[in-house]
Amino acid sequence: MRYFSAMHRVVALIRPPQSTFELACAAEVFGIERPGLPTRYTFTVCTERPGPVATYAGYDMLVTDGLDALDRADTVIVAGWLPTEEPPSSAVVRALRQAHSRGARVVSICSGAFALAHAGLLDGRRATTHWRLADKLAVRFPHIQVDPDVLYVDHGDVATSAGAGAGIDLCMHLVRGDQGAHYAAHIARTMVMPPHREGGQLQYSAPPHPVQIDGTLAPLLEWISGRIGATVTIESMAAHAGLSTRTLARRFADQLGTSPGQWLLAQRIATARDLLESSDLPVDAVARRVGLSSATNLRRRFLNTLGTTPGAYRRAFRTKPR
Repeated sequence: MRYFSAMHRVVALIRPPQSTFELACAAEVFGIERPGLPTRYTFTVCTERPGPVATYAGYDMLVTDGLDALDRADTVIVAGWLPTEEPPSSAVVRALRQAHSRGARVVSICSGAFALAHAGLLDGRRATTHWRLADKLAVRFPHIQVDPDVLYVDHGDVATSAGAGAGIDLCMHLVRGDQGAHYAAHIARTMVMPPHREGGQLQYSAPPHPVQIDGTLAPLLEWISGRIGATVTIESMAAHAGLSTRTLARRFADQLGTSPGQWLLAQRIATARDLLESSDLPVDAVARRVGLSSATNLRRRFLNTLGTTPGAYRRAFRTKPR
């Protein structure tokens, strides 16, 4: 786990013309003060040449901070880099490298991966970007292991996300790592969005057949969420939805990019993380509360998914402000 100063400084680097949505992904997660939630992030926007910055939305933004803002960042977010054919200047490359070398976490959203690639921060690493740009990134930077299918890839010091909305998923993932599941869940509730999507889930690129709007999984997901502590099987999910198990699996792949079993496990682990942070329940009781039967099973799932144990997770997130 990465620990930063009590007030974590997030700086978004933008360039003209700027995509407003990619910037908004970072601003909404890190830049909003929320009632009932301690403020642990500051959010700043910078650009190479301070002043009016044109956007693809047809208006200009006034950005007053230059590249020296990156010298004070704990996390640097490159919120898109369009057009991708135009490389960053030597000054931007130098600023990104210096921020990374002194220990700042460097993050890209969507096409922002191209700026990180030009700075050499992705060489020899797995990375992602929007599925439409993945081939271009792979051809232009052959030393990068481009994964066009996932939502995001996090190496700790460097992280990349797929297109647009996946930037929110990555930002929420970073908050969970910095501040814990309970803090991230509060932000997710105010944004009216799911608290977590695993980075390995598929991007929503050209599904093999159309998703049927009247076949939404929302009612089933609500039914499952109310039974996290009970025995829920693929067969019982399918029966409740009135589907065959094969059709259920196809619906999950189409609409959520994962399998029913993996989705259920992710919800159980997310609930366990919240309980470990917010309650004094013994680990064995937490395991039973989330439907994982025993402390041994919960420990195994935590190690496989998070690389840590329930006990270590609780000590980290209950005793130390991030």
